[in-house]
Amino acid sequence: MHDLIQSRLLRWAGYFLFVNSVILTLSPAVRERSWDVDYRLSHWIGFLAWVVLTTLADRATIKYLPERDPYLLPLTALLSGWGLLTIWRLDEAFGLRQTIWLGISMIVFILALYVPQNLAFLRRYKYILLSSGLLITALTLLFGTNPLGLGPRLWLGCCGVYFQPSEPLKLLLVIYLSAYLADRISIRLSSLPLLVPTLVITGLALLLLLVQRDLGTASIFISIFTVIIFLATGKRRVLLGAFVFLMTAMVVGYFFIDIIHIRVQGWLNPWEDPSGNSYQIVQSILAIANGGTFGRGLGMGSPLLVPVAISDFIFSAIAEETGLVGTLGLLATIWLVLARGLIVSLRAADRFRRYLAAGVVTYLGIQSLLIIGGNLRLFPLTGVTLPFVSYGGSSLLTSYIALFILLVISNVEDSEPAALEDSKSYSILAGMLALGLAACAVSVGWWAIIRGPDLLNRTDNPRRAIADRYVPRGELLDRNNQPINITEGESGTFTRVYLYPNLGPITGYTHPIYGQAGLEATLDDYLRGLQGNPASLMWWEHLIYGTPPPGLDVRLSLSLPLQSKADQLLGGHTGAIILMNAETGEILAMASHPTYDPNKLDDEGEALSQNESAPLVNRAAQGLYPIGTTMLPLIRAQYGDITPSEAELKAYYERLGFYQAPIINMPVASSAENNSTQDLQVSPLQMSIAAASLSNQGIAPAPRIATAVNTPEQGWVVLSAENQPREVIQASAANEAALSFIVEGKPYWQNVGQASADEDTIITWLLAGSLPDWGGTPLTLVVILEENNTYLAEYIGDSLLEAALSQ
Repeated sequence: MHDLIQSRLLRWAGYFLFVNSVILTLSPAVRERSWDVDYRLSHWIGFLAWVVLTTLADRATIKYLPERDPYLLPLTALLSGWGLLTIWRLDEAFGLRQTIWLGISMIVFILALYVPQNLAFLRRYKYILLSSGLLITALTLLFGTNPLGLGPRLWLGCCGVYFQPSEPLKLLLVIYLSAYLADRISIRLSSLPLLVPTLVITGLALLLLLVQRDLGTASIFISIFTVIIFLATGKRRVLLGAFVFLMTAMVVGYFFIDIIHIRVQGWLNPWEDPSGNSYQIVQSILAIANGGTFGRGLGMGSPLLVPVAISDFIFSAIAEETGLVGTLGLLATIWLVLARGLIVSLRAADRFRRYLAAGVVTYLGIQSLLIIGGNLRLFPLTGVTLPFVSYGGSSLLTSYIALFILLVISNVEDSEPAALEDSKSYSILAGMLALGLAACAVSVGWWAIIRGPDLLNRTDNPRRAIADRYVPRGELLDRNNQPINITEGESGTFTRVYLYPNLGPITGYTHPIYGQAGLEATLDDYLRGLQGNPASLMWWEHLIYGTPPPGLDVRLSLSLPLQSKADQLLGGHTGAIILMNAETGEILAMASHPTYDPNKLDDEGEALSQNESAPLVNRAAQGLYPIGTTMLPLIRAQYGDITPSEAELKAYYERLGFYQAPIINMPVASSAENNSTQDLQVSPLQMSIAAASLSNQGIAPAPRIATAVNTPEQGWVVLSAENQPREVIQASAANEAALSFIVEGKPYWQNVGQASADEDTIITWLLAGSLPDWGGTPLTLVVILEENNTYLAEYIGDSLLEAALSQ
């Protein structure tokens, strides 16, 4: 029965890995949406090696361990195969190396089965084994190296072959503690002379690891020592003491050891330095968020954005491409390994084997929790590997030796388990490991489902830009469907092109380094296909391709001829222009100078962000300026020749909208605080909405710039204004005020005002609009110049209004 269960489970593991291999092979075609691609084939080497090695291991265990636990080998084989395929997906060179290490590990495992399965020699030579491990680990202080060429020198070796002695040292500590405590029939915490040798040797190991700055392994050592002492004594205060010790060590290390300070700081507040010391954990969290519920699909994510994804962050790599569902499966598999190991421990024939099995479970469980919790920001990063899964020959070989020990201990034939006075300590250990894995599962759900949408919208998330290279982004068009911002290229090389660069401050950009700005940011859901497409299409595209469907085109209210005229008139002067349909609120032209060319962000982005003239800012909607004498037409419309009080004027300004940010789907300046009317600053957009009331029977329109979206099912669908028009002045008073500022011989009214921005800067405003009896489209115009130049303001107003009214 044991043989049938094991073989059947191994076949199911093989089916799972086979399906993953097929998906991984086809992933380039899915990503490129074309069959004419270079398919992934190299990982089949790893899969075939896994099949051969697990088949040999299956037969060997059937022959030499007939009464073994039938679940442990299939579970660990699944983990190692899953990790192997993930490493092949991330880096083929390291995938080949891991395949070789898997072969070495499995061969050592199989060969060990051919010798008598008597673990007594481990008990007999415990001092020699641990001392040898400490000595070899100490050699790294003199001859240590790091395969990456930087960081702690924890490895021995050269010429591409490296071994990390601290990995087997964990297992040697488990063997030593199990043997030492098993030799003491009764031990209590008060038996200090009996505990001294274990404290001294464990302390030497910790000191060595601290000198190496291998803090992750040091934490595991403390955990192993604590748990085995707890199992031997049954005293819960051992756990409490270890917890207090670890917390104290972390606090002291935070203030006195730089590497601990950096890791704790990155754990407590990773968003403070997302591109520096916290880059790894931030990118890990973003990868998990990117996975969502079902993942991006094998070969479809961007896990290589996380540094050391093959080792320290392999969990986040798996989470990105298999999602919450895949990580729950991974966590469940790890828990089954730990649970079966604890069952083996409870059924062990003697105390040594019981402690040994429990110690192996502790080693595997604590190390798994530390690295998974570090990926999820449950714990500070430790830099240890995920047993059986992460890249690392030393770790994989040690894991398979630990598996061998568990299988040998489980191979008992109808013998009575060793006497156990109280199994409560083992239940507590099982509960702590289960609780830790459950916390990891909840944390994945938190980052992937709850926080995922917000995290993926962060400007420091490069995955959005990568997805944009494979899915065409919707176009921004003017009111006559003339293209403004378009996407060129083919799948894998799509690039955003800005055909009218002068609109840069308004339409903005979408860029892999500098994120998004302007209308490209506020209309992103439509342009990326996340809104406006049928829910079934979005679900299908995400399931098959791991990306949104093609983006939708958005029509703007801008008129490129009028826009070009406004930019030409403003020229090299600093300021802004807004030309608006006074009735509908549609913005026909919006200019902000100085401007910039979004096509040149790669070369000029850094300089633009530091430019004192702030070309990236849309002065028309985001600039705030004092109003000075600009408000004369609007004040006359409300009060005539009467001078209003401060309270009356402030109430009127509130009605005009000067104390609220305009509601429109584009970036705007924040609303003014509760300033007095003398200190009030408003944006040109706020001023244009108020001024429009003089040309629209006293009604301030709701501003609009995005007017329609081209959906696949209904064609062009009108986007309604995000606010409602409102009456701010009586129609008769508005008409009378407009007529009192009429420009002689012209069909429009006009007023020029000025204000002091500071002691050296004079701001020039121009408000203008069509007359109440104008038979065409009612218009309003606002010009702001950051200079004392009333002539230029009047010239711009006359030229642009005449061009607009003549259309």
